Amino acid sequence: MAQSVGIKDVARAAGVSVGTVSNVINRPDTVASETRARVLSAIDRLGYVRSESARQLRAGRSRIMGLLVLDMGNPFFVDVARGAERAAREAGLGVMVCNSAQSAGEEAEYLSLFAEQRVRGVLLTPTDASGRNIGAFRRHGIPFVLVDRVAEGAAECSVSVDDVAGGALAVRHLVDAGHRSIAYVSGPPGLNQVRDRRTGALNALAEAGLGPEALREIPTERLDVAAGRDAGARLLGLADRPTAVFCANDLLALGVLQAMYAAGVGVPDDLAIVGYDDIEFAAAAAVPLTSVRQPAVTIGALAAELLLEETEERGRQPHEHRRVVLQPELVVRRSSLPGR
Repeated sequence: MAQSVGIKDVARAAGVSVGTVSNVINRPDTVASETRARVLSAIDRLGYVRSESARQLRAGRSRIMGLLVLDMGNPFFVDVARGAERAAREAGLGVMVCNSAQSAGEEAEYLSLFAEQRVRGVLLTPTDASGRNIGAFRRHGIPFVLVDRVAEGAAECSVSVDDVAGGALAVRHLVDAGHRSIAYVSGPPGLNQVRDRRTGALNALAEAGLGPEALREIPTERLDVAAGRDAGARLLGLADRPTAVFCANDLLALGVLQAMYAAGVGVPDDLAIVGYDDIEFAAAAAVPLTSVRQPAVTIGALAAELLLEETEERGRQPHEHRRVVLQPELVVRRSSLPGR
């Protein structure tokens, strides 16, 4: 196995001190041009690569922020990552993206990894409903920002969308279209987003003078297309099938749409469908999907900016934690508009 080349090897090859090599790498203007050229030639010849981890350890400051999301298979979180990466890159930082896969155990492992790597900070969409993982991570003193989740305390920042308002937008639209029996294809009950969207749906029904019995919840263990297909199959088996369905995200809605198509159920004439997130695939579906839009790229960028703001201010003045709550937008397409 080839041995790695260190700074001492470069100094020996160039006939200079280790300090001179360090100056060439970090403060090139302080080194004479002839000496600098000799050191750079040795670096190129030996294939020396600076140890960024060692440099960060000496400086006590990482150039990496962590991003831990629920599901990188969901384009919503891909867009969140794009926004975070853009803001981080402008600040000269990189992003380590990890996927908890909606597993509290995997979330704990990745948070432990972030702590071991001493990342600058973490952008986190929690999956552990108990809060134990966040509590354990907080002891490391590494700043973090909650993404797609409202901070309940005053100890961290958060960037989210008003999911109660989003759920109300979806169901108000369905009620205005004449639907009086609506299914809610939800997700893991421990997720705040799932609960808040259901609360918004119930609020919209109450505004229309309808009771909670007008909303039939069909729970799912995951928030993906396969879970949506399964929910669609259960929906088809109901004797008094609702005339419309609101799904907790677009992947679930696309799965329900697939199940309806396979069963010969017309969308939207036999069943109207509304999703949530407005991912790119929503508009490209066989029946373009009505969806509640979340500004995913903006969410990621704002979260990264809050984290950068906090880490730049640490040690100089107290950081004021903020909760940024963005407003959702209903994007109406064919899946909820019969006769169009």
